[in-house]
Amino acid sequence: MRPYQEFLSEILIDEPTLQKRIAELGAEVSRDYRDSDLVLICILRGGLVFMVDLMRHITVPHQIDFLAVSSYGAGARRSAGSVRLSLDLKTDIHDKDVLLVEDIVDSGNTIAYVLEFLKTRQPRSLKVCTLLDKPERRETPVPIHYCGFTIPNKFVFGYGLDLDEYYRNLPFVGVVDLDRYQAG
Repeated sequence: MRPYQEFLSEILIDEPTLQKRIAELGAEVSRDYRDSDLVLICILRGGLVFMVDLMRHITVPHQIDFLAVSSYGAGARRSAGSVRLSLDLKTDIHDKDVLLVEDIVDSGNTIAYVLEFLKTRQPRSLKVCTLLDKPERRETPVPIHYCGFTIPNKFVFGYGLDLDEYYRNLPFVGVVDLDRYQAG
């Protein structure tokens, strides 16, 4: 795999800006769930980095669990909107307050699928917290209760978001220059 600098067109959100906003989101969640039985559910793999940083700023007791779903192919290719569950929860969320933690809401198809799936488990409440929202690409309307950043319709990577399964470890959100990436 080539160094990301070869196809990074810009840093969309730098590390200090990310960390400041995540701390703010953690404070909001802590305030809103101060008397709750809170479960954070991370959608793997992209949401992992965000959830780890977010939960460090949540001051109320909470549990965590993970779901894995797939709706995208490799690179910039999108699937035809099909979503598949590949890892289910280990935690019983019946009558608990659930906060679904996601890296990015793009088409809305994945979140809509996961919300419907989780509703069958009868949580007390079910809300969505996303680091990035890309409303220009929305195909399915979904409720977003906590949003880190609304971003333009650009292909992004870093800070949990992959590019062909690489570069999740970058401390910023960058934009891919698709022409340079595909040329390599």
